[in-house]
Amino acid sequence: MNRLPTVITTSVVRSAHQGESHGGIYLVDLESGEASRKVDWNTCDIDWQGRGGDRGLRGIAFHDNDLYIAASDEIIVFDSSFKRKRSLRNNYLRHCHEITVHQDRLFISSTGFDSVLEYDIRASRFVKGYCARIAESGGFSVTAFDPGSTDGPAFGDSLHLNSVTVDSTGLHIAGHQLPFIIHIDASGVYRYGRLPAGTHNARPFVEGLLYNHTAVNSIYMTQRDGSPIKSFPIHTYNAGELINNDLPDDHARQGFGRGLCIINNGEFIAGGASPSTVSVYSMASGEVIKRINLTMDVRHAIHGLEVWPYS
Repeated sequence: MNRLPTVITTSVVRSAHQGESHGGIYLVDLESGEASRKVDWNTCDIDWQGRGGDRGLRGIAFHDNDLYIAASDEIIVFDSSFKRKRSLRNNYLRHCHEITVHQDRLFISSTGFDSVLEYDIRASRFVKGYCARIAESGGFSVTAFDPGSTDGPAFGDSLHLNSVTVDSTGLHIAGHQLPFIIHIDASGVYRYGRLPAGTHNARPFVEGLLYNHTAVNSIYMTQRDGSPIKSFPIHTYNAGELINNDLPDDHARQGFGRGLCIINNGEFIAGGASPSTVSVYSMASGEVIKRINLTMDVRHAIHGLEVWPYS
């Protein structure tokens, strides 16, 4: 077996108070199990309303030697040594979740507007937006808009869009309240695969789908019609091992699965969960081959998770 890589992960601290750390960026060596915090996201310039809200850090993407991190209403750009370089803002960025880079374009899931924004890295400007909304009839629409204009979509999180992936076939969007992946390419907009309610990190995988089924504390691989292929239960700890386990489940709970990345061309997958734990699963056997815990504080939830490319 090849050596397991280092991964980068971001975290959100739910039910944190002002003055406390509310998230960070970590490098985790999956082979040795060693982890190091590279950024402590501790600032008072955040919105303290709601659940996750503006607290903490989420999606992760890379371009050249830069690191892009989603932080609610801005994308923060670091160099590969975690020195902050700049940030990207737009009026239609709110409650950002997953992000990805494809061919010099950064794609951002802007959950607060049911949208995905496209940013041209070379030109340093936002060039397109896609707003997805479900109609009362049960159908859906995707409307393109100019993120530099004032006539884009109204603020609203009806689908909880949280996942965006792009490959040679097109753009894929998924969300907590979407019963399918939306696929967008040059020929139009389509439904791609069937999803249950309560997913994160949903994406096409091999001939089917792969996603965190957060509602049932498992990672699932399914056929496009929803038929299960494999499932990977998320580990839970004995209650007595946990810190801050007396908080309500809607503020912080263990087993909350977020963050998902593919390792060695699909030989393994890595998934994140709270309290901040990274687990590596064998796709062949379905077994956990590595589990690394960063803290037993149940408030700490991993969100972004990617293979670190700058080792």
